[in-house]
Amino acid sequence: MRFLKTAMLAATLLPLASHAALGGAPGTGEASPATLRAMSQSAATAAVQPKNTAPYSMRQSVDANGVTIREYVLPENIVFAVKWNGPIRPDMTALLGSYFPNFVNAGQNRAQGTGPLIDGNDDFRIESAGRMGRFSGMAWLPRLMPAGLRPGDLK
Repeated sequence: MRFLKTAMLAATLLPLASHAALGGAPGTGEASPATLRAMSQSAATAAVQPKNTAPYSMRQSVDANGVTIREYVLPENIVFAVKWNGPIRPDMTALLGSYFPNFVNAGQNRAQGTGPLIDGNDDFRIESAGRMGRFSGMAWLPRLMPAGLRPGDLK
């Protein structure tokens, strides 16, 4: 029993992994305490590449709130897309980094309660939807997407 309490305390207090901010290097994003308690599910995994496209890798982790976060990373060690799925929305400030104001502006420019948030431009795109207990979404940087790769191809 004492071991279990110690293990739970350590899992709560010790950062096991951090998430990158969109457009930054993996693991360098400013993270909230909930994000810092994330547990890595898989190391960088090589993604299947269509012919004539730049390779990328995918890192998946689950944060303390049960949100699965996938980071898509270029060989230059830059995160070009992030996806999330879980019972709550992740810490968007930490996940989007310097692109967070774009997310806020997208939310303010649409009527509340009208469905999913789908917005963006040539620099930043976001799709976010959800209801109590089930949130999902994706944000990506079109200018950094490998040639021939579409956002829907990212699993």
